[in-house]
Amino acid sequence: MLQDLFFIALLIAASAFFSAAEISLAASRRLRLRQLADDGDARAERVLRLQEQPGDYFTVVQIGQNAVAILGGIVGESALSPGFGALLARWLPEATAQNLGFAASFLLVTSLFILFADLVPKRLGMADPEPMAVRLMRPMSLCMALLKPLVWLYSRSADGLFRLMGLSSLRDDRITSDDVLAMMEAGARAGVLAAREQQVITNVFELDTRTVSSAMSQRERVAFFRRDDADAVIRLRIAAEPFSTYPVCEGDIDHVVGYVDAKDLFQRVLNNQPISLADDSLVRKVLIVPDRLTLSEVLEQFQQAHEDFAVIVNEYSLVVGVVTLNDVMSTVMGDLVSPFDEEQIVRRDQDSWLIDGITPIEDVCHALSLDELPHDSEYETLAGFLMVMLRRVPRRTDSVLWGGYKFEVLDVDSYRIDQVMVSRVPSGSAPGAVAAD
Repeated sequence: MLQDLFFIALLIAASAFFSAAEISLAASRRLRLRQLADDGDARAERVLRLQEQPGDYFTVVQIGQNAVAILGGIVGESALSPGFGALLARWLPEATAQNLGFAASFLLVTSLFILFADLVPKRLGMADPEPMAVRLMRPMSLCMALLKPLVWLYSRSADGLFRLMGLSSLRDDRITSDDVLAMMEAGARAGVLAAREQQVITNVFELDTRTVSSAMSQRERVAFFRRDDADAVIRLRIAAEPFSTYPVCEGDIDHVVGYVDAKDLFQRVLNNQPISLADDSLVRKVLIVPDRLTLSEVLEQFQQAHEDFAVIVNEYSLVVGVVTLNDVMSTVMGDLVSPFDEEQIVRRDQDSWLIDGITPIEDVCHALSLDELPHDSEYETLAGFLMVMLRRVPRRTDSVLWGGYKFEVLDVDSYRIDQVMVSRVPSGSAPGAVAAD
């Protein structure tokens, strides 16, 4: 019996080895393995290649586990059943004692295999998969070499079945933006990333989905010069509206001919030189971009044109706003870039916010923890959302209920929605309800 018990222990150890080898390869992260390989560990490079074509590896694992399980059952039954049967025969009939002895030996051997050959090694492999996969690489390679004929037979049979069913056995290791964001969220929960750092990374991925209109300065807020403005007018406007860049127009803002940099203007002021925008050396060529571009595309335009300022036009060639490189980076970095700008979203208390009507709808959803708002392809700002929901130009005290929030118009200036009060409402309110004054 001692010899049989020793053999069972060896079988449990062998099964544990195959279980750990299986789970460690499956759970190993390619980024971590690549780091180990770059540090000079050739075994990590081998593990990476096996992850791309794991068929032979897992075939060896299954051969080993199934063979060990069958042997464990045979040895366990022959080693333990007579002992349990003899013990129970003292109190029970012979036939009943033999049956119960077989059941007891089966239960004991199965429990030992489940605990020590499956649960423990797999938990160890899940806890630190990459180092374990690297350590088990050489013994598994030896097993693959010894069992090569069987591996070839079973692997080719499995490949044939996959082809017959039209399935792929290759592992898809493509990393998507959702994968990266999920990793960032996990890192933030674990304390590896600060909440601000996670938000910056999330904002970077939003550059491909947010249009330039969400970051630009609106048309009515653009300070510009006319080509024929007098020196005194230019100086007064610089003092009243200090910006780094000013569009230069012929007659009105829809006829932009270039832009002037505030540094050039200040240099002339400091040198007591007159300012004339008829001077072509002062007016620079302006970058014009359509309002349908994403922020990522605008960054690419800035890079190609070696500019950091652009005028935004719509499909009718009318100017809708201007955007600077700082505007785009402010979308990514938030108040790390421009902490002293007027906030578009001000949280009044736990359940209410005061929001500017031109606030990009993406920022509104983020502040309110909403996944999306209805008909979000039809507008880009909070004012646009209210217009779409009300089906008209909003007036003061107009309100919309949606997603557990009440959006109430507080101030309208010449049909422009200045301020909106957003407050949380009790659950059960009808979503999409509209109230007029």
